Amino acid sequence: MDQLLKNFFLFLSKSRGLNRMAKRYGLALGARRVVAGETIEEAIAKVKELNGQGLVCTLDHLGEFVFSEEEANESADYCIRTLDAIYESGVNSNLSLKMTQLGLDISKDLCMKNMRRILETAKKHGNFVRIDMEDYAHCQVSIDIYKELRKEFDNVGLVIQAYLYRSEQDIQDLNGWNANLRLVKGAYKEPAEVAFPEKKDVDENFKKLIKMHLNNGNYTAVATHDDNIIQFTKDLAEKENIPRNLFEFQMLYGIRTQSQLELVKEGYKMRVYVPYGTDWYGYFMRRLAERPANVAFVLKGMFKK
Repeated sequence: MDQLLKNFFLFLSKSRGLNRMAKRYGLALGARRVVAGETIEEAIAKVKELNGQGLVCTLDHLGEFVFSEEEANESADYCIRTLDAIYESGVNSNLSLKMTQLGLDISKDLCMKNMRRILETAKKHGNFVRIDMEDYAHCQVSIDIYKELRKEFDNVGLVIQAYLYRSEQDIQDLNGWNANLRLVKGAYKEPAEVAFPEKKDVDENFKKLIKMHLNNGNYTAVATHDDNIIQFTKDLAEKENIPRNLFEFQMLYGIRTQSQLELVKEGYKMRVYVPYGTDWYGYFMRRLAERPANVAFVLKGMFKK
């Protein structure tokens, strides 16, 4: 049943019609629990609150279905305004972004132009930008762009997804770039030809990638809500004398908030991925697909008076 629900929500996440409807009704559909707000001001206020609890953050201006150069440039402008707001407010937050939002599906050159503008701003403010990994069709081009950008910038990182067969080789390859990587399980629906279909195999590959990247001496963001993966990382660091300043844990805003605070109390760096913006629908559906039990709080949010 969980797999059926997962596939259902992933299917819904690609609906442009439902996306338009969600924008019209705002965050009243229950998404406010996992989306920090619709404006930069709301997002910065939430980051301040999280910083006050000892949590660092990464802000993500949500966006899906960008099909014009104008929209791509507007998305890039919004990323730049977000970096400016982070700097001006003094909050502790990086920026995360998706390159399709910046025009990757229109042209690589357009995307590169927008990425350079964003990274120049981040560099000026002493900040860091993480390129989120998207579906398998965008995997290789994302890695190629990352390598091109690293020739000019050292304040950019990437995401590698543990459910892809290719990820072990990608980790080996990116070692030559001393890549700052966020390691995740992966949230898109991919065929068995390119991705592990069984959760247990994804988990084992996730552990393998964490160990590889840390033993290579590269900064690693372990993005998971899975207690077993978290404990594996703690045990690995202790056993192999890996300093805590070489890794951090990451979790999504609104998910397992108590566990986030417990990691801070234990002395680990804990970064919260804080999404915001009006184009939140696709992100929200993927969160429901990851954990269908979350449907309960959506229904509660919709009918709460």
